[in-house]
Amino acid sequence: MEEESRPAGSQAVVRALRVLHCFRDHGPELGATDIARLLDLRTSTAHRLARTLVSEGFLEQDAATSRYRLGAAVAELGRALYRHRGLYRIEPLMESLAEATGTRPGLAIRSGSRAVVIAGEAVDPEAGLSLYIPLHASAMGKVLLAWDPAADPSRLELEPLTAGTITDPDRLRAELERVRARGYAVNDGEFAEHKRTVAVPLVDAVGQVRMALALRADAAELPVERFPELARTAQDFAPAFQRLLLHPAE
Repeated sequence: MEEESRPAGSQAVVRALRVLHCFRDHGPELGATDIARLLDLRTSTAHRLARTLVSEGFLEQDAATSRYRLGAAVAELGRALYRHRGLYRIEPLMESLAEATGTRPGLAIRSGSRAVVIAGEAVDPEAGLSLYIPLHASAMGKVLLAWDPAADPSRLELEPLTAGTITDPDRLRAELERVRARGYAVNDGEFAEHKRTVAVPLVDAVGQVRMALALRADAAELPVERFPELARTAQDFAPAFQRLLLHPAE
């Protein structure tokens, strides 16, 4: 419950960040008792952390209900991420890829046990909002896992999201081997029913996979026979994305 080995200041920072993560996973509005239950804290501690975050603009408190929600500072950081990573530069590429494939492109990076979609239809750069998706149940997540030498499926929480979700570590390990062998990952209704996705890796100047580029569509619009074709198209576009995002000095 408590990280006793950490200095007091570090513990407070970690707790505050975990409060923010509560809204990512359980939002959009939470009371102090909800936060205390989710983080196994005293309610008074949850109140104190939340009030500190309110004072810095990371949370807002509803005057009528006393419940908390994410504040403007979170959106500002999201907009800063969009600018600082140069994501605005790839908007024409995303449009071209969508037109070429009839799908909805997306771009993701890894954050702990999740992939964060940082560009695409799920992202609002003005509001700074992104979509978090589990690594094991998404094509983008599988890409980010497959080329991570430290990835260990047995250490992931393999939550079943649909009947097609891989929940066995050995099955996931075998799936990641297939992803590496063919150079792309697929998701056939594993995260959301009746949705299909193909994803390919984006590598930096030293050959490390840093992002995943995905093409997503409804299952009725994306037969599995198109997976290899879409993967090739995404791979054809990948160098342009890499030049703009991962080694823009070229």
